[in-house]
Amino acid sequence: MGILKEIRHSSRLAVLVAVAAATVGIIYGYDSSNIGGALDFIAKDFHITSPAELGLLTSYVIFGEIAGALAGGWLANRFGRQRMMVLVAILFTAFSLLSGLAWSVASLAIFRVLLGLAIGISIVVVPMFVAESSPIKIRGALLVMYQVATVTGIILGYLVAWALAGLGSWRLMLGLAAVPGILITLLLLRAPDTPRWYMMRGRRDDAARVLERIDPDTDTHAELDSMEQDLREAQEKKKSGASIFRQMTTRPYRRALLFVIGLGFAVQITGINAIVYYSPQIVKAMGFPPTDTAAIFGIPVLVQVAGLIAVFVSMSVVDKFGRRPVLLTGIGIMIAAGAIMVYTFAVGAAGQTDPTDIHLSSGYAILGFIGLMLFNIGFTCGFGALVWVYAGETFPSHLRGAGSSTMLTSDLVANYIVGVAFLPMLQILGGGGTFAVLGGFAVLAFLFVLKFAPETKGRPLDDIRLFWENGGKWPKAAPSSETAARRGDA
Repeated sequence: MGILKEIRHSSRLAVLVAVAAATVGIIYGYDSSNIGGALDFIAKDFHITSPAELGLLTSYVIFGEIAGALAGGWLANRFGRQRMMVLVAILFTAFSLLSGLAWSVASLAIFRVLLGLAIGISIVVVPMFVAESSPIKIRGALLVMYQVATVTGIILGYLVAWALAGLGSWRLMLGLAAVPGILITLLLLRAPDTPRWYMMRGRRDDAARVLERIDPDTDTHAELDSMEQDLREAQEKKKSGASIFRQMTTRPYRRALLFVIGLGFAVQITGINAIVYYSPQIVKAMGFPPTDTAAIFGIPVLVQVAGLIAVFVSMSVVDKFGRRPVLLTGIGIMIAAGAIMVYTFAVGAAGQTDPTDIHLSSGYAILGFIGLMLFNIGFTCGFGALVWVYAGETFPSHLRGAGSSTMLTSDLVANYIVGVAFLPMLQILGGGGTFAVLGGFAVLAFLFVLKFAPETKGRPLDDIRLFWENGGKWPKAAPSSETAARRGDA
């Protein structure tokens, strides 16, 4: 409860900008689960029978997300974080409505690609916006709020799909996503941009005004001087011919680049969006009949509710125990859950040769439900929460947009691979083989994080660069402690 007390005692503007930004995650989560609930009805209307075609239909949105993630950093630097988030909410509203009105697979694909473009921009811009608008003490928790909103959106999407399943109307399922889009647009219009973006545009007075409202206890002039120095150094490097690409691919930030690419890829290659997209199909593979809508949609909802509780736990401890322990614990839970799922399908479905027509006994079905729940708890507590923290914290301000774009593009490439491959894998390898593959990736991810992930708890945002400049270790006499003391955070 300590972190909730800290948030309550923060300035109203700090909470407003964090909540306004984080709620963009609702539309991301809503779309992820909503398409899963609508998939069977879309397939029936458009006569789609191939698992590969269904996987491709689900993944069209990812094409747009990749393009949006690649462009998101540049757009945020050019036009501002707040303006881009307002644009995201407007575009999401428009293309959700158009998706519900699609008249063919081709038109649905086009609208979902454009919808993905908006989502791709949002997942880059939101971590930047929150990281640059948060007091140091609660920065991690406010970044985790994005995952809280995302899981809330996932639950909302499943509930809407469940409520409309009796009507069989995938058009309503997709089109109703416009409602949260409208509400979020109105909320975002009240938020200012970040102090760092104002400083990037030479608007020091605006930066000071916002910073004083966000964190009244900070030394405003010292903070802005630090930003100004960082931006001046970046400008000097640019004039010397050191492009952003060159800075990120050479020392000292090459190690940071490797970290964000690897972390982004690990987040999705371990399979979480397969669980979100295809939970109804996984539940059917566990032996529940397609007509049992209470199980087909109710089980995914319960799984996500457990995940939501896990996110709140992560939010409460990430600024107390640190980023690395929380992330490694989450991945460890995912590995254990994967082992449960492998056992469930390998033993519970022994002798059943058709992986698309599995019948598990009630005991094994319950075990499978526990495995799904633990997998989701581990992800939302670890990867799901910390990816947004590291996206906002890893790079200094002049590289933050490009760094976030790189991490989340890598994330989306893995998302596409899993989205397209999961249903064919489930058909060919069965549940046991499929979760064995995902579990293997989770083990590799654990080892990667153990070696490369920095601990950024309590570090001023502009001092995190010292970790990379010192070869992936914190300097023994880092100026961050002096900076923190000056700001009243030590």
